[in-house]
Amino acid sequence: MAETVDEITISFEEEGLLVREELDKVILSRGAWTTILFKYREMDRARVDYGPVAFSVRRYKKTGGEYKQQSKFNISNVEQGRKIAEALLDWAKDMPETEPKPAKPAAKKPAAKKAK
Repeated sequence: MAETVDEITISFEEEGLLVREELDKVILSRGAWTTILFKYREMDRARVDYGPVAFSVRRYKKTGGEYKQQSKFNISNVEQGRKIAEALLDWAKDMPETEPKPAKPAAKKPAAKKAK
């Protein structure tokens, strides 16, 4: 397991064979909860060659000094990746760079004591 965000990889080797090859990664968020977008390809054992490029968004939680995967979403092909990217760009085009923070509700004043 990785101790730092930069050490996290999805490359995977089995019996000396690189089964999953990480081609690139983008760290989307850092901290106790980390999100990373990976570009990778998997070994097609029948052809003994790598298959097409795929993508994966993965969430990691730092526990006991190590990052452990909590969830993942695989984008199985470039076409699906383009559709996701186009939708996100369309939704985000008119939005500000950073979302305004919601206003904090006004603090309630303590109730006045009733006279007896």
